[in-house]
Amino acid sequence: MFGAQKDRKAVKTRRLTAVVLLFAVSACVTSLSRASELDSRIEALKSQVHEHSANVFALQQSILHPANTRLAVFLTLGAGDTLELDSVELYLDGEPVASHLYSARELRSLDNGGVQQLFTGNLSSGEHELKTVVSAQAANDHFVRRESVYRFTKRPGPFRIQMSLDAQAPDFEPRVVFHEWK
Repeated sequence: MFGAQKDRKAVKTRRLTAVVLLFAVSACVTSLSRASELDSRIEALKSQVHEHSANVFALQQSILHPANTRLAVFLTLGAGDTLELDSVELYLDGEPVASHLYSARELRSLDNGGVQQLFTGNLSSGEHELKTVVSAQAANDHFVRRESVYRFTKRPGPFRIQMSLDAQAPDFEPRVVFHEWK
């Protein structure tokens, strides 16, 4: 009789253990589904944050650089063998707005037809003066530093200016040519 009671207790214990295990597995499955639900909510929030960040950046750009007053100055090089550019300084209405020292990699890019954006900013409509100071080594091994001045009238809307540098033989003097891009 005592053996039968032990067997019943063992069966009850096994059943109880099975129920507890079943409950634990059910709780784990529920936790996993909640975790995946939480992960999807986190991804949705990340997406919303990214979208809001892009909107804030666009708004910031429109406030800082309104299209109505925007000015951009770009640099290009002529024949690459005649001038090794060292630095460019840019002044707008007498105030320094940009300066750049060139690395060998940047010079190769410009020599291969690259265009560098030297300056982007805001400018009111009217008469203005753009001055550039170019430091370079000419093909005849002379180090030169030249100033060039460009006077222009800024009209409402975006305004772009291309600044081209070149040096022609036999004197290899740097020449700066300004063009308004439409």
